[in-house]
Amino acid sequence: MTDTFGTDRMRAAVLASWTASPARFREDANAEEDFALGGYRDRLIVELAQNAADAALRAGVPGVLRLTLRGDVLTAANTGAPLDAVGVEGLSTLRVSGKRDEVGAAGRFGVGFAAVVSVCDEPSIGSRATGAVRWSRAETAALVSSVPGLAGELTSRSGHVPLLRLPFAADPLDVPDGFDSVVRLPLRDQASAEAVRRMLLEASPALPLGMPALTAIEIDLDGEIRTVSADGWHVVSVSGEFASDEVAGLFADRPTEERARPFWSVRWAVPLTGTGEPGPLPANVPPVVHAPTPSDEPLALPALLIASFPMATDRRHVAKGPLTDFLVDRAADAYVTLLRELPRTPRLLSLVPALMGKGELDARVRRAILQRLPDVPLLPALSAPAPAVQTPSFADADVYEPDAEWQVEHPAKEPEADGWVVTGREAAVVAGSSEMLAAVADFVPGLLPTGWPARDPAMGSLGVRRVELAEVVDLLSGEAVESRDPSWWRSLYDVLPADDPESLGALPVPLADGRLVRGPRGTLILEPGSVASGGGAEQVGLDLAPLGLRIVHPDAAHPALVRLGAAEATPRTILEDPLTREAVSRSLDGSDPEPLAKAVLSLVQAASLAPGEAPWLAELALRGADGELYPAGELMLAGGALAGLLEPDTHLGVVADDLVETYGPRVLAAVGVLDGFAVVHDSDVLLDQDDCDHDLDGEDDWLDHLHDLLPDLEVPPVVPEFVAVRDLELVADWEAALALLTRPPLRAALHPLRVEGVEVPSYTAWWLAGHPVLGGRKPRELRLPGADPLLQGLYGDAPTGLDEAALAMLGVRSTLAELLDSHGGPEELLDLMADESIVVDRAQLRALWIALAGVEPSRVAPPPRVRSVLGGDIVVADAERVVVVEAPDLLQLVTQHPLVLAPYDLAESLSELLDLPLAGEMTSGEVTSAGETRPVPPQVRSLLPTAPETYVEHDKLLVDGVGCAWRFFEGAVHCTGLDGLARGLAWATGQWNDRLAVAALLRDPDAVPLLLAEADLS
Repeated sequence: MTDTFGTDRMRAAVLASWTASPARFREDANAEEDFALGGYRDRLIVELAQNAADAALRAGVPGVLRLTLRGDVLTAANTGAPLDAVGVEGLSTLRVSGKRDEVGAAGRFGVGFAAVVSVCDEPSIGSRATGAVRWSRAETAALVSSVPGLAGELTSRSGHVPLLRLPFAADPLDVPDGFDSVVRLPLRDQASAEAVRRMLLEASPALPLGMPALTAIEIDLDGEIRTVSADGWHVVSVSGEFASDEVAGLFADRPTEERARPFWSVRWAVPLTGTGEPGPLPANVPPVVHAPTPSDEPLALPALLIASFPMATDRRHVAKGPLTDFLVDRAADAYVTLLRELPRTPRLLSLVPALMGKGELDARVRRAILQRLPDVPLLPALSAPAPAVQTPSFADADVYEPDAEWQVEHPAKEPEADGWVVTGREAAVVAGSSEMLAAVADFVPGLLPTGWPARDPAMGSLGVRRVELAEVVDLLSGEAVESRDPSWWRSLYDVLPADDPESLGALPVPLADGRLVRGPRGTLILEPGSVASGGGAEQVGLDLAPLGLRIVHPDAAHPALVRLGAAEATPRTILEDPLTREAVSRSLDGSDPEPLAKAVLSLVQAASLAPGEAPWLAELALRGADGELYPAGELMLAGGALAGLLEPDTHLGVVADDLVETYGPRVLAAVGVLDGFAVVHDSDVLLDQDDCDHDLDGEDDWLDHLHDLLPDLEVPPVVPEFVAVRDLELVADWEAALALLTRPPLRAALHPLRVEGVEVPSYTAWWLAGHPVLGGRKPRELRLPGADPLLQGLYGDAPTGLDEAALAMLGVRSTLAELLDSHGGPEELLDLMADESIVVDRAQLRALWIALAGVEPSRVAPPPRVRSVLGGDIVVADAERVVVVEAPDLLQLVTQHPLVLAPYDLAESLSELLDLPLAGEMTSGEVTSAGETRPVPPQVRSLLPTAPETYVEHDKLLVDGVGCAWRFFEGAVHCTGLDGLARGLAWATGQWNDRLAVAALLRDPDAVPLLLAEADLS
């Protein structure tokens, strides 16, 4: 065995230093233990790969490392420079690397080989060309124990010694063919073997990517071989050497050994898919910063960062300082280069970092990248970006110059060989199909192709502007679209989305007359060959130009426009167009209304419109027979039913004969020309004088009448359907007119309305009821044939010829109850009763008073004159003289007054209703004469069981000094003669109707059986 590397000398020097200073022994043991159990505890495979990479770099050959685990022995064979004495000395020291002058070397701290200590007590290394060296924990312990000064230290450390400080010469090792060196590690125990097996399974492409000199790592695990390489990754590397002044600034806080290596490097790597696009990091690649071996600094970016960051003393974390700051910026620059070199597809967005990192270094790298990305040309575009515009702030100027040129435009970029490439700030994204994006690309600067997700957070990080569909529609304006022909617009409509009508509401539409209007709503699409628009199209039908319609150019017509509000042009839809309405409303003021009238009448004819279906057509200007222009609603058909009913010289004209011949009465009636009465149709009408205004005669008075009938309401009520006949004030022949009005369809205008639960008269019925339309008399002055007999004499008989239901709707009276229930009916009846020209007999008068007694007094204003009875005559007297009699014994006291006579129990109601005094209020009714008390004949009780026991008989009964036949006063009956007694007893017992029978009984007691029998038969 030859000591090729001078291991005896190395051992002697180390033992001498330990002997001279046992503390040095303890220091070396502690340091090796710290590195083995701390910073390098799981770095065995990484450190073996690092040594192999440095050997290959030193020899200038492709590096290959083969790791083989057989049982409890791990071997690592590598190509490259063989082991030499300097290498052995570096392996046997701590923090002293022999590679400090090697540019690109992975090892740079001189402690990496300490990782073998965690799993092995007898490591050895050999090269085919130079020999081998080994280390032994047992032999080192024996040498240390032989030194007296170290025995105590060894005992205190329980025999633990620094394994790698004392190298030993070794027999040559078996180096596999094709390799130059081998490391042999007998594993300490089963736990160590399992740890090594796990590390071999975890070996990933991060190793060759972090050590470019290492082209492949072959892993033989119990006979199963796999190769780890950097194939299939896209790598961007940058590196450099610091000048002396940069070293002074950037390495001021770094150890001397590091300042002696003034080199830096940054490498980014990302795996590629089969399409060449970036893919996710493999699961076995740790998401950490590699410097160049894995650290504990998390990095959640989907790319591998390998950089020469300065490490803290634990060799696990990156040290803060100016050098780290410098490398963060270089890493951000290199990352931008990486993105620019990758395919420009949406997969690129997966590499755009989010703002939040998993650690401080991760966050700093992200921020640096995000600061750069918005201004980097990364994105493919279908269109050129907008010209760059600089807008200097006036705040930068020393003196404010209002006329200064402060806006500077620069020409847009030229496209690259594969098309436009724009920065995020220049780019815009629109959600849509590729066909749609191609169609609108000319209007959206820097438009990205389809597939770039508009709402991806990465798009916001890049500064990409999201353009909504409505904004795209707004951009379709100005000179850019003026030259587009209608067929281009149709092709655009073909590719627009059908599920967003709101955004397309302002979509431009080319019209047949050459205009370009905003919004399909309100435009019309003509069926081919149906009508001509007047915009130069072949006149195959009707010229609609006078209507000013927005007719879509036939080359641009598309079903999408219908979905967005355009109407398919049928005669009816053309008539319903607001522009048609506007043209009709202005037709009377036009210079030449004939073409407009022709167009509208032809459309009405084609649409088969019924009269009243479009009431606004009544404003259409038409010629009358006198050559003047009239609104259609003020013209009559010469032979129509209405023409013969009206007064002469009304404002209505007669339609021109040629219009009747051309279009016929039906079409003219549909536009409002009057054949019969014009009917107003309206819906949801507010019964208020400001809103209910249909230019009807007396309409405001009708509304006032309705409000009198309705309860008090906070807001005016609404009538769902309003129907009224107009021009009633022009009628001369009412007999013929009523024949029309009382037949369908006009009869519907007579039906009452129900408002807030109250039935009220329609306008037409109300108007007719208040005008002399029935034989020169108002309907309210007449009664139906065969009506209530109590109305006889008060109302005239209605003429025959109309059915009773129609007459009732006109206001003709039918029954007394109906009259009293109607608004103003009781007052009307009192007025009629006070009319001296009307004859009312006594029975009728009594019945009328009985009916009136049931009326609520608040409905009646007290009448000034009252129909009453004076003596035996029926008279009409001033109300101030009239008295209501509430008891029969008071009649004798008020004979000088006109009397209201009705059943005594209704007297108080009539007194309140008519505001008249009762008889008892006109006299005290005190008995002023003396009489003699006598017993009531017992036979009276057969008719009056509750008759009093006695009565007071007077020779001459005086009440208030007036001679009377009887008086029931203060609970006693006072009378003179049998008739007076009979009346007094009947009134006292509440059997007033039996007074005559009682009188007969008193005169002839033997007649009692007969009277009783007659009473039984009553």
